[in-house]
Amino acid sequence: MNSETVVHVASGKVREIFELDDERLLLVASDRISTFDVVLPTEITDKGRVLTGLSAFWFARTREIVPNHLLGVRPDGRSTEARRLRMLPIECVVRGYLAGSGWKDYERTGSTSGHPLPAGLEDSARLPEPIFTPATKAQVGHDENIDRDQAAELVGPERLEEVERVAIELYSHGADHAAARGIILADTKFEFGLDADDRLVLGDEALTPDSSRFWPADEYSPGRTQTSFDKQYVRDYCESLGWNKTAPGPELPADVVEGTRARYVEAFERLTEVSFDDYLDDPSSVLR
Repeated sequence: MNSETVVHVASGKVREIFELDDERLLLVASDRISTFDVVLPTEITDKGRVLTGLSAFWFARTREIVPNHLLGVRPDGRSTEARRLRMLPIECVVRGYLAGSGWKDYERTGSTSGHPLPAGLEDSARLPEPIFTPATKAQVGHDENIDRDQAAELVGPERLEEVERVAIELYSHGADHAAARGIILADTKFEFGLDADDRLVLGDEALTPDSSRFWPADEYSPGRTQTSFDKQYVRDYCESLGWNKTAPGPELPADVVEGTRARYVEAFERLTEVSFDDYLDDPSSVLR
């Protein structure tokens, strides 16, 4: 950061948030990694730069679908200047495949977030069409899947209709782009806010390995957990330890750190078609 006056206002699992002025925030993506809502003691080198660069890439290419908060990426490659928004109190998840908590809901009830689904689907099965599955924003513990009626109580029915339409359009755009580069976008989470004129604006991050499940298409096989470009690699390692998923989390060995970094960087390069080294030299390269 330069010598301008900034005020630290919040810390997230990954990001530090600073106030630049009444209208702008500075979001700094760390290399921290969380799994099962616990921040682990080991960082993943360059992870914050991957998240920042990929988000900027998608923000630059989805403005015609919905405005976003991006004002610029700073030369360090991990800091984003963003418009201040009033964030909506829901996580906006779109699923094109049945995985994670969606799969667990389906195993238990035959549906997820109020969406009845066909019988006999397997783990990681492709859904007939993308579905919008909102979730709560938990201050402590896990986000919880909710149905549309519960989401409408939180944001209003008209706003929810807009959010659902935009989220599915963003997912479809990202899924088509990824598919052309040999990657399946299984699901993703968006966060939206409102600007001073009550217009819907995409915020936080977009279509990154932290907010999405990315699978290599040539290795996809339903009926099992998929190889992934996201932090599933870290989740799988942590689960193999018999860890109880409460703080403190386990340290990660060097091979898991290196393997996870390689997956994040590969996702970045395949999706942006920009070499990660070129991004480090010039973060604005993802905006062109």
